[in-house]
Formats: sequence, structure tokens, C-alpha cells
Amino acid sequence: MKIKLSIDARWLVGGIGTYTRQLLAGLAEAGNEFEVQAIVRRRDADAVARWCERVTVVDTRIYTLREQLDISRAASGCDLLHVPHYNAPLLHRGPLLVSIHDLIHITDACFMHTLKARAYAAPVLRLAARRAAHIVTVSEYSKAQIVARLGVPASKVTTIHNGVDESFHYMPQDVAFQAVSQFTGFQEPYFLYVGSLKPYKNVSILLQAYALVRSRRRTKQKLLIVGDDPRWKKPLLQQQSLLGLDEDVLFLSHVPSDLLPKVYAAAGALIMPSRIEGFGLPVLEAMACGTPVICSRAASLPEVGGDAVLYFDPSNPEDLAAAIERLLESVELQSYLRARGLERAGQFTIRNSVRKHVELYRQLLAAN
Repeated sequence: MKIKLSIDARWLVGGIGTYTRQLLAGLAEAGNEFEVQAIVRRRDADAVARWCERVTVVDTRIYTLREQLDISRAASGCDLLHVPHYNAPLLHRGPLLVSIHDLIHITDACFMHTLKARAYAAPVLRLAARRAAHIVTVSEYSKAQIVARLGVPASKVTTIHNGVDESFHYMPQDVAFQAVSQFTGFQEPYFLYVGSLKPYKNVSILLQAYALVRSRRRTKQKLLIVGDDPRWKKPLLQQQSLLGLDEDVLFLSHVPSDLLPKVYAAAGALIMPSRIEGFGLPVLEAMACGTPVICSRAASLPEVGGDAVLYFDPSNPEDLAAAIERLLESVELQSYLRARGLERAGQFTIRNSVRKHVELYRQLLAAN
């Protein structure tokens, strides 16, 4: 008789969505001993059904009191409930596994003093950490933060690194550029940023550093920023204009999923300037496409990049500008980062991530 595993899959966007989709698809492919029930929003029911024996629709909004009751009710009778975010049903009866990817909501100055952080994120994170039978996170950096900030023993937290989807793979740069050029209108090579525009992502420093490079050398490299955030995009556009970069920087709110690997592969480099990251999936995706990475020396990013990326101080635009110039000046460095990045990305597979989740599920069920 199969073990009944319920997964709250209502959040299928962003990093948490990628994590959840990879887990559901990987469990289906593994053909293991679990009968998986996905708890989804109605709009996602058909897409998720191909991975699961059972799909239960719960359209309750995330971060509400109502979800506390509805998710627990939907998972009633399961042997294990896995919630891939900290909004776990605290009154759920039965083993509960909670994924906490990062503590940005309570550690970053942009969020930590807001009403939402004080009234919801901080208390719910602590209660969820206490209520969970176990916590899974995506980096040793996040694990250390969880142990220190939420007051749980290290033995209660397991690190399972994210894996990179197979759609992100090496392809010739010129072939990828043809597809990207048709979509963006770019005729020149470009540097790339992928992610949200929230302040901790540090896009402002990226614009400053790029302006320094443009002012000091005749480079054809444009800057492509893939990401959107209505609240934070306007000041970045204003900064772009003040720096005289309106003709050199392109913001794209969205790129089709089938084009994104080509966007990575065609780039001269991915630049990841974040001050905080729980993992940093774009670093991994870029390396898997054979794209050099220039990366902030902060939070979890060195854990992902290892010795396969070029690092800089995220508080210093001059340091980032120097790293960009160093890459532009050395074909040998570009080749090294491409080759080493491909090798490094091969160590982070979805199959390995799913296998470690299955092992953790078994351990938790054996202990209950």
C-alpha cells in the first residue's frame, strides 16, 4: 500500500514554484512508493494532474487565516504533509515537513520593519519552525540563518540544494543569439541579469557599475534585465536615465520559458549582484548554459558558484565594474568560466534533489 504524501502546490511561480514543480515532476518520474496528492489552485489543476495520483483544488489565498484551516482539511488522512513555504497549517494533525528557502522577509531592511513582516512573517516563521517535524532548506547559508534566527536545533534542518532543469543546457552562442535578437531587437552582445527588482537584488549597483564600464571603455555590450516589480521598477528606470543609459539598457518584464535558456546562452555573462539569496538559481541556470557568471560574494551565492564564477563586493560598484572589465579583457578567463561553470552545474541535478527528498520523507515517517 502506497504512502499518502500531500504537497501544497498552490504557489507555482518564482523560485518556490520552480522548486515545487521540480519536486512533483521528479516524484512522478521516480515511480516510488508514494501516492502524491497535490493541493492546487483551480487554474493549475490540469497542469499538475499529469504528475499526481490526486489533485485537490483549494483556491484560498496565501498568507491568510483561512488557508490554515483549508490546507489542513485538504490534507486530512495523509501520512505526511509537505508545505514548500513557511505558511504551513499550524494546527495540522500529523507529520509536517516545511520548506523554508530563506529568511529575507525578516532579515532584509526592505521587509523586516514592515507591518506584514512584524504581524505575519516573523511570528509564523517561528511557529512553523517549532510545529514542523522537520525543516528542509536549499543552502547551508539558509540553514545557518534558520538555526540562529528561529531557535531550532541544527539536527531539525536538512539542506537539499536545488537542481537545474534540463532545459538549461549548452548551445552555441551564435545560434542562441539569433533567437534572442528576434525577440529583443538587440544587434549587439549583452550582459544579463535575471531576477526580481526588489532592493536586496541590488540592481541599482549593477546599473552604477555598468555605467562606469561604459564611461571608461568602448564596449558594444548592452545590458538586458529580465524581471519586473511594479513597486521597484520606476526608481531603477529613473536611475537608468540619470546615468545616461536609456539606449544601452533594456528591461524585459517576462521572457517565454522556452526562450529563457537561449537568453542565458547568448549572453556575454550573467551578473548576479544580490545582497541576499537563499540559493541563487539564475547562477546555476547560466552555468548550465555555458555562460560566464559574475557574482556577488554574499549569502548563499559562493555556495552555488564555488570556484566557477568571478566574485565582487556587492556594496562596491567599482569592484563590479572591475570584474566586468577583467572578463571583457580576457578570452582565456571567459573560456575558463564557461568550462568550469558547465562542470559545476552538473553537480546540481533535479534527480539528486528529489532522491534526497524521498530519503527525508522515509526518515520522517519511520520516526512517527
